[in-house]
Amino acid sequence: MRLAPFLCFFSFIWLADCAPPTCYSRVLGLSKEIMDLLEKLHNYHLTKTCVEILPKMFLDVHNSCIVTKLRDFLYVVENLPTQYCRERPRITLLKRKVNNLYTIINRICYRLKMLCMPRSDCLTSPQDLVYFTDDCEAIETGQSTPHYGEDRLQLLVEEKR
Repeated sequence: MRLAPFLCFFSFIWLADCAPPTCYSRVLGLSKEIMDLLEKLHNYHLTKTCVEILPKMFLDVHNSCIVTKLRDFLYVVENLPTQYCRERPRITLLKRKVNNLYTIINRICYRLKMLCMPRSDCLTSPQDLVYFTDDCEAIETGQSTPHYGEDRLQLLVEEKR
């Protein structure tokens, strides 16, 4: 009898963990996996020379430039100069993960947004991917510079007077 409440509790935890990932959560998780894999590739002695030519990339899924940067990065990974580098298992894994992330952002998340546009309640759903910045340099450097909108600039000018 004492075992029944205990099993019931853990079955609820197990069921809660079985929920399918939303578009947003999948993009966040995949971008973290790519960044971790890139770090490993830069430190691993067999792939260190292969990834030296890859452009620096700091993935921020809230940056609207991520789609073009992923496309460019994917082109470079697919066209590495040597066959040895193109066939390394970790490089192949990186290529597959970047391609998956690009596809999810470009097709799946975008389609979800377009389907939700007529309904205002869909715009705030947790599966939407929302861009907060368009700082393309931040994806290359990892440092974002603040961009003020017209109304914020007006307030800053008025505060100085």
